[in-house]
Amino acid sequence: VQLQAYGGGLVQAGGSLRLSCAASQNFFSINVMGWYRQAPGKQRELVALIPTNEQANYADSVKGRFTISRGNAKNTVYLEMNNLKPEDTAVYYCYGSPAYWGQGTLVTVSS
Repeated sequence: VQLQAYGGGLVQAGGSLRLSCAASQNFFSINVMGWYRQAPGKQRELVALIPTNEQANYADSVKGRFTISRGNAKNTVYLEMNNLKPEDTAVYYCYGSPAYWGQGTLVTVSS
């Protein structure tokens, strides 16, 4: 299974972006999907996870600004990012349990 992420780009602080991710096959349902990010020189960190039919979990740094959701199509996940800050600059990776990863999409927030 491959995960394909879309939607990164360059945005000014205070702006918004929407990331999308879809799996390459849908023979089975991925239980947990989400997003991680890795800033330059830092370790990869959790942004948000959303299990099927359960509440989402968010990193404290993005609570109230980011919203994760599952799509109507199987094995799709979105991340709505509002009020972006320069510290949100990172490569964002789509994740699907147990260990599927997307190729990463770069989000750059300018001050």
